[in-house]
Amino acid sequence: MDIKNLDLNLLRVFDAVYRHRSVSRAAEELGLSQPAASQAVTRLRLLLGNPLFERMHAGVRPTPRAERLAQAVRQALETLQVAMSEAQSFDPLQARQRFRIHLSDIGEARFLPPLMQALRERAPHVQLETLPVPMDGIADALDRGTLDIAIGFLSGVANTQQTVLLSDHYAVLLRRDHPALRQLAADAPLGPDTLGQLDYVAVRSHAETLRILQALQLGERVRLSAAHFMAVPSIVGNTDLAVIMPAQIARGFVGSGSHVVRDADLPEHRFDVALHWSWRFEQEPAKRWLRELVCELFRRPG
Repeated sequence: MDIKNLDLNLLRVFDAVYRHRSVSRAAEELGLSQPAASQAVTRLRLLLGNPLFERMHAGVRPTPRAERLAQAVRQALETLQVAMSEAQSFDPLQARQRFRIHLSDIGEARFLPPLMQALRERAPHVQLETLPVPMDGIADALDRGTLDIAIGFLSGVANTQQTVLLSDHYAVLLRRDHPALRQLAADAPLGPDTLGQLDYVAVRSHAETLRILQALQLGERVRLSAAHFMAVPSIVGNTDLAVIMPAQIARGFVGSGSHVVRDADLPEHRFDVALHWSWRFEQEPAKRWLRELVCELFRRPG
């Protein structure tokens, strides 16, 4: 028998008749008329070339072929039922799903610690994988399911569902005893003259910081071009170099005592960090649960 010719409903009727040893009681369980249930059994008999059930005084008795088939059919139906139930619900305490998130390296530093803490408490068996994707490929990856969500300042990403998590601005991170700060009042913003005297680290993976430096005509003041942000604070803390970076991330380094964050007269320096996802997975329970968790943890009111 070619399985492509098999109607799943025939197996449901077979399973019910096998369990009840009665076509009429099987029909009652499934909400069918007795003739419809009998017809289903007949169709399956013809497909399998076996009578499947023998008539008895009080019902039917399965043939040896039906006995062998019954366990496989029951397991298959239960597996389908579990799969269909999972498609309609998500139990974080039991889930063993792997979520894939687009985050930049600086985004990992900002979002992963609280997110992993929340997952440990609420979904202890869930796995998380960060999967950086080029800006022009994020929307497609979300649509294909390669990514579950993307988080960041992703101004180049279009045709996605999104919600703003927080607003931030770019500031300047320097070492606390930087010479350029000696003539400035505490916490005073850096003006154009001071910015023009600094030497900078530029981070190639964050085009906005490069754009700001170019807009200020400070490209020639870049002494180091780095691939990623994570080594930059250590470099800044041990040199006279400065780096333009998101203020909320920069403030995280101030607690060490070796850095200071200063606001500055920077062009178009405010931005929104958003959560992006695909409309195709709007109602998928696991992805919806993850989005709700991210919003709970990081979305700022207002």
